[in-house]
Amino acid sequence: MGPRRLWTALAALGLLFAAACGTDGAPAAESPVPSGWKLVLREEFDGTRLDTDRWATCYDWNKDGCTNAGNAEEQWYLPQQVSVGDGALTLTAQRRTTRGSDGTTYPWRSGMISTGRDDWYGDPRETFTYGYFEAAVRIPREAGMFPAFWLMPASRFTPPELDVMEFLGTTREVSMYTHWKGPEADERAKGTFGPVDFPDRYHEFGLLWTSDELSWYVDGVRRFRVTEPERIPHVPMEVLLNLAVGVPASPPSSVDEARMTVDRVRVWQP
Repeated sequence: MGPRRLWTALAALGLLFAAACGTDGAPAAESPVPSGWKLVLREEFDGTRLDTDRWATCYDWNKDGCTNAGNAEEQWYLPQQVSVGDGALTLTAQRRTTRGSDGTTYPWRSGMISTGRDDWYGDPRETFTYGYFEAAVRIPREAGMFPAFWLMPASRFTPPELDVMEFLGTTREVSMYTHWKGPEADERAKGTFGPVDFPDRYHEFGLLWTSDELSWYVDGVRRFRVTEPERIPHVPMEVLLNLAVGVPASPPSSVDEARMTVDRVRVWQP
């Protein structure tokens, strides 16, 4: 059994033990996936290349790479920053000056994947309305990185937006968000969990999204819940994982490279 599979087996055993026994001062783990739901997306990243029939490596609003200009991020995403090997996906951020097709020069390049389109006029590879979304991710330890696992509307019009996990200016506290359009402005609700040494190993980040509930899980334990109707989206969403750079602050000069690794991505639906 390789180290990745051993980690998976030990994590599953640990969750079963916690569910049976619980621990003082901490909630017992529970099964986040409702009974009877079916596994509709299972990505183990076996092999040596990304399955591009399932995953795009950019947003669809730029060509020859892309970025999210709305966040003032410092990277230009490129396909070569995405690799698969040893049973995991790796998104690599490097301090390399890169000229984007948008005419801007970026100090970093990095990687992302999405179930969305290859170009503006194409169709998304796969979208989901409701489900349980889970990824096993090991975030980088380096400062200045902005790793995320999130869901964006297939329409491209945000909000709504669901952030299963984000790390903003820290590697010890995960942030979880739902974004929605309020009567006068865009609004959001935030949950956090920590402190935990998240870069030390893989952690499972999950979101249960139904017509009347949003529940976020870390390693099988619910850490945040939203039930207010106006905060719950009801539109098809794409799944994204990315390693952005420079939000909320630039990496120190001592940092030239960082990696985010993903062991697996899974989606269940009724």
